[in-house]
Amino acid sequence: MNCKLFGYGGAAMLLLAVSIVVSLSIGSAGISVADVWDILLRQLPWLADEQSAHTPGEIAIITQVRLSRVLLAVLVGACLALAGAGFQGVLRNPLADPYTLGVASGSSVGAAFIILFGLQAALGIWTIPLVAFTTGTVTLFGVFWLSRSKGAMQIETLILSGVILQSFLGAFVSFMVSLSQGVVNQIMFWLMGSLAMRSWDNLYMLLPFLALGLPLLLFYAQALNLFVLGERQAAHLGVHVERTKLVVLIASTLLTAAAVSVSGVIGFVGLVVPHLIRLLAGPDYRLIIPLSAIGGGTFVLWADTLARTALSPKEIPLGVVTALIGAPFFAYLLHRRKLKEGSPS
Repeated sequence: MNCKLFGYGGAAMLLLAVSIVVSLSIGSAGISVADVWDILLRQLPWLADEQSAHTPGEIAIITQVRLSRVLLAVLVGACLALAGAGFQGVLRNPLADPYTLGVASGSSVGAAFIILFGLQAALGIWTIPLVAFTTGTVTLFGVFWLSRSKGAMQIETLILSGVILQSFLGAFVSFMVSLSQGVVNQIMFWLMGSLAMRSWDNLYMLLPFLALGLPLLLFYAQALNLFVLGERQAAHLGVHVERTKLVVLIASTLLTAAAVSVSGVIGFVGLVVPHLIRLLAGPDYRLIIPLSAIGGGTFVLWADTLARTALSPKEIPLGVVTALIGAPFFAYLLHRRKLKEGSPS
């Protein structure tokens, strides 16, 4: 397993590093690639004192806008893909995604409420992320409350509770959109997902969730492998089933809520990336979890690069790009699976 992890992990990290270099090198500001990397290299401590020929505006664009956005895209993608892997493992369903339990709809209610009533200035740039994170987390515990029976959570009831709350909260968001007039575009742009106008503060907010969520999910990776056998068999093999479900679901939901609170609703990342990793590396969650984090970061980084450069200077919502890429790709995977199942043995 270690050899496979190093092999796949090394290739995935190399692809991510190349993606970061390419994404940093291109943009709509008209700054050449040589100038971009000259500015970045001059941020190193031993080169910081050298005289620069670049304007303060160019330096700010690269260091304060583009660099933070590239790294934030990686973190958002990693959080969503990790959450998708966690949900698929606990629910034993490769079609589960981070929004299965209605967290995105819960976060959207908080964000839409803040935008509708013009309360963004209450806590500055933290207002929408904090409120969206809070309402998304409250939604999670609402799902737990609905699905819990005799101290246990049945998978079918859990999914059904998530669907119910997702539909109800989605209707509430639509209601607020219908009430909004001057701010309807702001609400819709947030619902479609974007990393525009984000800063280093948003990255610092998201980083602790990833730093805690990744090792926590890795700790339960072997238990998720045993979940494939069924909850009863996993319990016989020493897995504390209810605790594992609760911890993994909470960790995955907090990762989702944190990502959504920063970027808005971005679909298909947590659905497609873990599914693709499973096809490439096999069903072992000790591989799926770390590779999903790297793959999710790479996927969102490329999607965001296309979003900000394809129709420059106009920007495409990030959620639109991930859907345009993810939906056909996932349809291809399903078609390929159907052909494989239908072929004679």
